Amino acid sequence: MQNQDVTRLDAVATNSAASRQPLYARRKKIFPKRASGSFRQFKWIVMAITLGIYYFVPWIRWDRGPFAPDQAVLIDLSSRRFYFFFIEIWPQEFIYVAGLLVMAGIGLFLLTSTVGRAWCGYACPQTVWVDLFLVIERYFEGDRNARMKLDAAPWSFTKLRIRVIKHATWLVVAVLTGGAWIFYFADAPTLARDFLTGNAVPTAYATVAILTATTYVFGGLMREQVCTYMCPWPRIQAAMLDETSLTVTYNDWRGEPRSRHAKRAAASGASVGDCVDCNACVAVCPMGIDIRDGQQLECITCALCIDACDDVMGRLGKERGLISYSTLNEYNANMDIATRSGTCGVTPELVRSPDGTFSDKLAHFHIGKLLRLRTFIYFGAWSAVGVSIAFALATRDRLELNVLHDRNPQFVQLSDGAIRNGYTVKLLNMVPQPRTVVLKLDEDFSGASMTVAGAGATNVLETEVTLEPDRLKTIRVFVRADPKDLPGGANAFEFVVTDPSTGERAEYTATFNSPEKPQ
Repeated sequence: MQNQDVTRLDAVATNSAASRQPLYARRKKIFPKRASGSFRQFKWIVMAITLGIYYFVPWIRWDRGPFAPDQAVLIDLSSRRFYFFFIEIWPQEFIYVAGLLVMAGIGLFLLTSTVGRAWCGYACPQTVWVDLFLVIERYFEGDRNARMKLDAAPWSFTKLRIRVIKHATWLVVAVLTGGAWIFYFADAPTLARDFLTGNAVPTAYATVAILTATTYVFGGLMREQVCTYMCPWPRIQAAMLDETSLTVTYNDWRGEPRSRHAKRAAASGASVGDCVDCNACVAVCPMGIDIRDGQQLECITCALCIDACDDVMGRLGKERGLISYSTLNEYNANMDIATRSGTCGVTPELVRSPDGTFSDKLAHFHIGKLLRLRTFIYFGAWSAVGVSIAFALATRDRLELNVLHDRNPQFVQLSDGAIRNGYTVKLLNMVPQPRTVVLKLDEDFSGASMTVAGAGATNVLETEVTLEPDRLKTIRVFVRADPKDLPGGANAFEFVVTDPSTGERAEYTATFNSPEKPQ
C-alpha cells in the first residue's frame, strides 16, 4: 500500500490520566469525531438492536385467549402480573425475577472478566442513548471541527437556530424514551390513545416527564460524566479483570517513541516507533481520554480508538493493531521480547520478518485464551441459575390451595354430638382460562364430611368448584366429624384439590380441633 499523508488533529485528552481534575471541576466539552471501521459498525448494529427492542417490544401481540391481555411483554400492576410471551409471573413468584437479576449479575461478571467493559462500550443504555444523541448532534452541527467552531463562535441567529433544533430533537427522543417505558405497564395502543387525548392516569404523565428529563440531561448534557462519576461499575470492574482479560491496549512497545516526522527521523538515522502522534485515537474517544496513557477508569472499551488508529496505519502502509484488544499477559510478553531484543521503547525491528510484518515470536491473542477456569466457573454458575429457572418454570404448579382455620371458636359441638370446625379455603387459579376443580377431604380422615357455604353441598366428601381465570376464589367450608372417631385434641388431615382435565393437584395439611378426651 502506498503511504499517504496523515493530518495531525488538534486533540487533547479532556480526562487525562496524567493530570486528574477535581471532582467538582467544571465540565470540559468533548467533541468526538465520527469513527469508521469494524468496531464502529458493530456499535451501529448493537444500537439498532437495543433501541429496536426498547421501542417496539410493547407493541408485539401474543394471544393468551379471551381472559388475558394480548401484549407480549407486560407488567400489569393493576392485576399484579408480569407477562412475558407464554410465561406469566405472579407476585409470589418474584423469585424468578430475582433469578434473572442474578443471571444478569453473573453474566456481567463473565463478560467483564473475558472482554473487559464490553457492556459499557456497546450495550449500556447510557452508551446507546449518548450515541443516538451524537448522531443527532452531528446531523445538525457537523463533525468534530464544525462543532468546535460553532461552539466557539459568538451567538448569532444561525447558531441559535441550529442549537434550538438540536435540543428540540433531543427532547423529542427523550419524550419517546419515556413514552416507550410506560407502554410496558399497560396495553400500549390503549395507553397511547389515552395519553394523547389527555385521559391517561397522572402517573403516566409524571413518569414520562421524569424519564424525559433524565434522558435529556444524561444523554445530551452530562454524557461521559455519568460513566465517570455516577456509575459504580468502573470502580467495581477492576476486581473482575485479570491478566487474561481482553482490554483496549496501546502497544507502546511498538509505538514509542512517537514521531510526527517519521521520514525525517529515518533519514537522520533515528529510530522511532509506529505512532505518528496524529491524535486520531483521542479525537474519536467519547470519553475524552488518551488511550496511550494506559488503562484508565474512564475507558469504556468501545474500541473506536482501534478503528481510528487502524485507519491511520493503513494509510501509512503500516501493520494495523498499534491499538488493539489485548491481554496483560500478551502485552508483557511482547514487551519482554522488545526488551531482550534491545529495542524496548522503539519499533522492535529484531522481531519483524524480512517482509516487514511481525513474526510468530510475538504473542498473539486467540480465542482459546478466554477458556480458563474463571470463565468456566462464571459460565457454569450462570448456566446453573438459568437451567434452574427454566426447570422451575416448566414444573411449577398453576393451582394453589391455602386453608385458614377459624381462630374463634376453635370448634363447635352440634346438637347431635358431632364436632364441627370452620375453615376459609382459598383456591388460586393461575392460568388465564376458567376451570372446574374438585375439592375433597383426605381419605384417611374417616367419618368426616364437609359443607360448603352457599354451594348447596352439605355433608359431602367432595364438591366441584368453578374458578375464574387468573383469579383467587375464597369459600367457607365446615368440616364435621364424630367425636368417637377422634382421638381428641388437634388432628391433622388434608384438603385436596384436583383438576380432572389436567390431573393437576394441590394439597394442604390442616388441623381439626376437638375436645380432649379424659384419661
